[in-house]
This record gives sequence, structure tokens and C-alpha cells, in this order.
Amino acid sequence: MAERKPKGTRKGYTTGACSAAAARAAVQGLLTGSVPDAIDCILPNGQQVVFKVEESFVHNDSAHAVIEKDAGDDPDCTNHARLTADVIWIEQPDTILLQGGEGIGLITRPGLGLTVGGPAINPVPRKNIEDNIRLIAGEALRNRGLQVTISVPGGEEMAKKTLNYRLGIVGGISILGTTGIVHPYSTAAFRASVVQGVEVAANQGQASVVLTTGGRTEKFVMRELPELDESCFVQMGDFLTPALDAANRCGIQNIIIGGMVGKLTKMAQGETITHAGRAPVDVELVADIARSIGAPDEVCESIAAQETARYASECMAELGFEHAFHVELAKRVIAMLESRYPGRFHISVLVCDFDGNKLAEAGRI
Repeated sequence: MAERKPKGTRKGYTTGACSAAAARAAVQGLLTGSVPDAIDCILPNGQQVVFKVEESFVHNDSAHAVIEKDAGDDPDCTNHARLTADVIWIEQPDTILLQGGEGIGLITRPGLGLTVGGPAINPVPRKNIEDNIRLIAGEALRNRGLQVTISVPGGEEMAKKTLNYRLGIVGGISILGTTGIVHPYSTAAFRASVVQGVEVAANQGQASVVLTTGGRTEKFVMRELPELDESCFVQMGDFLTPALDAANRCGIQNIIIGGMVGKLTKMAQGETITHAGRAPVDVELVADIARSIGAPDEVCESIAAQETARYASECMAELGFEHAFHVELAKRVIAMLESRYPGRFHISVLVCDFDGNKLAEAGRI
């Protein structure tokens, strides 16, 4: 009998991965006349997973498939959501037209890296859906295209438990996920693993610990700091304070934080847990940072009227202030943490964009 994993450690799958599996299953139905009971799906991280198809049909030139999301041990309002794909052939060759149906949010404001007026399907899941379809339908797509509509029954109600409305996403949930895997970031088990990671670095005699918010930021700082041992790098997720408390206990003085604009803004405003659902971004703080580096008043007012730090970042890039903005943001993070742990740490911050490219740094690296 297989050993059960301890409660709080079981991984699950993102809405993006489930959408890709549903789309692939439905397209398989169009190609063969029958949707399979289970479907292989390649996740964005390259892992291949078999998903059970919960509901399906093929009717004339359309097909329908449903995958139920299993979020593992991550408490999430989208757990058991039924990610649904409906596909039809269209006349445009080599085209995959991705649309949002019932329960998928609509983008109404800039600042999310998505088209205003389009569905809240993030870039990585969007690419993953298309990649999975092309794996099985490459030949058929030479002569015609596919329209793929992703929907989530009950998605509008689920979205009320999120901060989507504050981000200008209305009418449903977002399709998310950069790896396809849901880690139990919100559980005591993950928090314990963060503390353990810091302790391992200390036990190996490391003078520095590098705290990152996820996989992309960790890859970024590893490229920037190749001289550091692998044990120095700890993916802290949203658990900044437990990580710093552990470093304080263990006597590690040199703290390097790698992050993107959203999480770093949460740190600068003093959030001890940086999860997106815990508290909104303080856009007044973001506007103040923009103002402090000389951004025009009308731009700062526009930033304060939005709900994302990313919008501010995009505005600064347009004005040529991108580097100065992110340096100032990093300095605000350092100031906040030094006020929390006076005289305890030497803190540095490395900032990257959403593709893992370096934007700025502050402090003593």
C-alpha cells in the first residue's frame, strides 16, 4: 500500500492546467469522434499528467469536455471547479482562437498584462492550452482552425471570494498558473518547509539566504548570484516573516530578496503575508514612489486610481522611469524590513519583470 502524504503537503493542479486538459480532450473528440475518459496533458513545467474527463460529448462539428480541478491541500475557492472546454472548427487555417465563456472574468482595466475587453486567461495558461492542442491537432490545423471557449460554471460566485473585482476583472475567475502545479503555499506544511530551508542554509554555514516568491524569481536570482551555494536559495512563497524570523534565530545576517513588482509592493507596505488574497495593493504607496522619482501628477493620479502595482510599472516604462521606479521600490522594501528588524540584517533586493529579466537592485548584494 502506498504511503499517504502528510496532510498539508499534497500538490494539486492549477485552473490553467485543468483548462488545457479540457481543451485537449475536447479537440481529441473533434478529431476522433469520441472524447476519451482520460487525457494526457503536458503542464507548463514539462510534466505529463493524466486527467480524468468528468463529462463530454461530440455533436456534429463541436465537442465538449470537463475537468474537475483538484487543488491538493491548498485551500482555494476554485477547488472542485469544473473547467470546461467547448471547441468548434473555424475557417482560418493554423489558428487557435481562445475565448472566455461563462464564469471566466473579463478584463476591464490595464495593468494585468492582458487585453482590456478580453478574457482573464493569463499568458502561460493561454500558451499551454495552445501547445496541448497543437500536439494532437497539428496536421488538421493546416487546413482549418479551432475556436476554444473555456468556461467555469459558478465562476462568478467563486470570484466573489477573490480580489478580482479590485483588479478590474469582472464576472468570473481568472485562469492562472505558471507551472501547472498548485503548491500548498497557504498551509502550515509549506510555512514549515520555508523555515526548514532557512535552517538548512544556516546548518551548512551559509552567511546569506536568498528569499524568492516563486520559481521564476528563483531562476532569476540564481542567474544573478552564481557564486552562492544552492542551499542559500529558499522559495518562501508568501511567507516573508516566518523566513526572516528563522534567519534571525539562526544568525544569518545577509538577506537577499528576489521579487516582482506586486509582491515587493506588499512587502513595502508592511504585509507580513504577501498572498494576493490577503490584502489589496496600496496604490497610494505606489503612486508616492512614482511621484518621488519625478513622474507627472496626472500619471500618479492614474496609478492611484488603479488597483495593481503592475499598472504603475507599465506607466513608468512608458515614461522611461522603469529603472528608477523599481530601485525606489526596492529601497522602500529595505526600509520597511529594517524598521521591523532594526540593526539585525544586511538586506538587498533584486527586482525582475514577469519574464525573469532584471529591472533593478538596491542594497548591498
